[in-house]
Amino acid sequence: MSASLAQAVAANFHQHFGYEPLLVRAPGRVNLIGEHTDYNGGFVLPAAVDKEAVFAVGLNQGAQIRLVAHDLGETLELANAAEISPSDTHWANYLLGVAAQFQQRGVAVPGFDCVFAGTVPLGAGMSSSAAIECGLAFALNRLLGAGFETMELARIAQLAEHTYAGVMCGIMDQFASLFGRDAHVVRLDCRSLEYEYFPFDTQACRIVLCNSGVKHSLASSEYNTRRQECERGVSVLQQHHPEVVSLRDATMEMLEAHRSELGGTVYRRCAYVVQENTRVEAACQHLIDGDLAAFGQEMYGSHAGLRDDYEVSCAELDVLVEAARAAPGVFGARMMGGGFGGCTINLVAPDKVDAFIESVGKAYEEKFGLKLETYQTTIVDGVGVVAK
Repeated sequence: MSASLAQAVAANFHQHFGYEPLLVRAPGRVNLIGEHTDYNGGFVLPAAVDKEAVFAVGLNQGAQIRLVAHDLGETLELANAAEISPSDTHWANYLLGVAAQFQQRGVAVPGFDCVFAGTVPLGAGMSSSAAIECGLAFALNRLLGAGFETMELARIAQLAEHTYAGVMCGIMDQFASLFGRDAHVVRLDCRSLEYEYFPFDTQACRIVLCNSGVKHSLASSEYNTRRQECERGVSVLQQHHPEVVSLRDATMEMLEAHRSELGGTVYRRCAYVVQENTRVEAACQHLIDGDLAAFGQEMYGSHAGLRDDYEVSCAELDVLVEAARAAPGVFGARMMGGGFGGCTINLVAPDKVDAFIESVGKAYEEKFGLKLETYQTTIVDGVGVVAK
């Protein structure tokens, strides 16, 4: 973590409020494989990364909530912590929503002060919003002695995003920020919320994100359509297999048997989800075996499925993945996130990162005339107190 960022946030807190705060860091996340599986009751494989938010938080012995967005140079004050409601200040809602969730669980939230700043790139699909929610949830839980378990903090952060930011996200982002572990990825079962850690050799591999810089307007409407197509597939399968509650329960044999009834499009959507769950499980075994090359092949398979069967990729993402495949020292690459823009995630040998960035950047600029923005990250621990 950037010690200088923590120092700047602490100094800003002292300047504004004049007492000693609790310092907390909350990481952003990447998802190595397992895309569009979360709302189908499947598996995801996220990790917390070293792009993060840092918070200084303290109880001010009064009734006011005073928030400072250090990076923006903006502040928000609320006269009475007992009367929290959504604000016109967008960034503040991620924090106010968390405090409101504590109140809904019967925790009296007194006046508190918070200064925060971050290095999670906005709009890159690394969950800057989850980092903000989880950091404050962790800090308030500690300061108020509320005693919430870590999974409950993830739910608090998720519901803050639903209710105050108006984004109906799954729980993966908040889960990854809170449950991340240094040099490990974590497989989350999105149905049961059971999870398991798998080793990831951070010495053998860097995670490089390539930001396409595009966000096609299709993203939100097509996301809803995909959910409906998956639900349609489940309803067809249920008529023959009552045990199929979600696509998590489906098999390729079932899909083949009812292919004509499903129709071409719904069949392809369902096939992608069933195969992606299988890829996540295979990828975890590759990590146990220490086989990053085999892990990378699962990533390429994931991208092909997202491109051809789920149809949520776009030309920019496809060019980035093909350019990565041609670059030296790359284990694997795929699009990450909802699709139609955003980032690709690439696993690259540390000594080849500079050459990778140069060659992929050149290919991208030649094709689209756009400068490529990249972020190098590594896997770190989840939310925690910053050591003084």
